This record gives sequence, C-alpha cells and structure tokens, in this order.
Amino acid sequence: MTRVALIDDHESVRLGLEAACARAGKDVVFSGSNVTEYLDWRAFSAGLPADVVVLDLTLGDGTTVTENVRRLVRDGSSVIIHSVADRPAAVREALAAGAAGIVSKASPIGDVIAAIATVARGEPLNNVEWASAVEGDRAFADAQLSARERDVLRLYAAGLPLKVVADRLGVAYSTAKENITRVRVKYVEVGRPAPTKVDLLRRAMEDGILAEPASDPRGPAGDD
Repeated sequence: MTRVALIDDHESVRLGLEAACARAGKDVVFSGSNVTEYLDWRAFSAGLPADVVVLDLTLGDGTTVTENVRRLVRDGSSVIIHSVADRPAAVREALAAGAAGIVSKASPIGDVIAAIATVARGEPLNNVEWASAVEGDRAFADAQLSARERDVLRLYAAGLPLKVVADRLGVAYSTAKENITRVRVKYVEVGRPAPTKVDLLRRAMEDGILAEPASDPRGPAGDD
C-alpha cells in the first residue's frame, strides 16, 4: 500500500485529500501544516518515510518551496506539488529542487490520486499544469549569458559589424567572435536556437537585452 503524507496549511484541503486517499486504498501516514511537523513526526515514529508527499506550493510558516522540497526528497520521499499553479517562478523552483510534478488544486480529486499512483510507481508526472507553468516562465529558458556575452550580443544584434563591436568593447575580434559563438550555443541548449543575426536580434529583444529593433530599415547586417 502506498504511504502518503499530506502537507498543507489549509485543513479543509487536507481533509478532502485524506478522504479521497482512504477511498483509493492509500495509507495516509501523516497530515499536517508544515514540513518541520512531518520531519518531527518521522523522527519520533522512527518509521519509513512516506512514498509520496503531497505538498502545498506555499505554506504559511515562511519557508520556501525549495527548502521544503529538498528536505523531503533528502528524507527519501517523492514530492508532488499541489497548487493553484499560478506562480511559474515558484513552480520552477520546485522542479529544480527535485519535485516529481504538480497537480492543480482546481483538478478533480481523481487526478490527484492518479498522480500519487504514478509517482509511487517511479514514473514521471507529466501534466498540463506543470508544462504550462514552466513554459510561461521566461527565466526557465534563460540562456544564462555572461555580462560580456550580453554586451557583445547587444551591439552585434543591433546591427554593428563584429569588428566594430570588438573595437567598442576594447577586445580582440577573435574574442568577440568567440562570445557570439558561445551565445548561439547557449541559446541552442535552452531550445531557442539563433543561427542567424536576425534570430539573435529576436532573442536579444525577447530577453530584454535590446528594447527594440535596430532603426536601420534594412534590418541587421549579415554575419561577419
């Protein structure tokens, strides 16, 4: 039988999940308002960790989703985030910390039970709420450019020849060219390829590196 822990600071939510888990044959071993309570219970009971912890994205005790997920995963449980899924940055944090997936609080209770079963089997939880929240967060696809790479991209994508970019920044032409190559590689790695100078202009605008297109009506010059 799957051992489940429910952590949510809304008692009504926990009671509903407890009843649904009981009907589905899941063993709710803990139900409480924060992660510390759960870990204290674990230490006191000396029992096995829950197979799956259903965790609210934001608790009222001042903890962050990152620390909560990490503590639970470190303790040996898989974590499902149960949330309204309207905070993409926090959802992204949960994923980075090791959460198995997310289920919206607006979903039917059967979806939550199905998610528990999926995660308990060790399978990935791929659902619309998770994908939408991550896709909606621009930072998730951030190419993580260095300050120098951003400077080179800003000038180059605005239409300046690479030699001029190098002169303006006081670096060798080979250095500027290497920076543009690394910028392209980084955008490919996050699924936002930019093989041409026009593509680089689009990426620079998307990421706020350039506020608007170059004013030259001919558009960006070709690669050089």
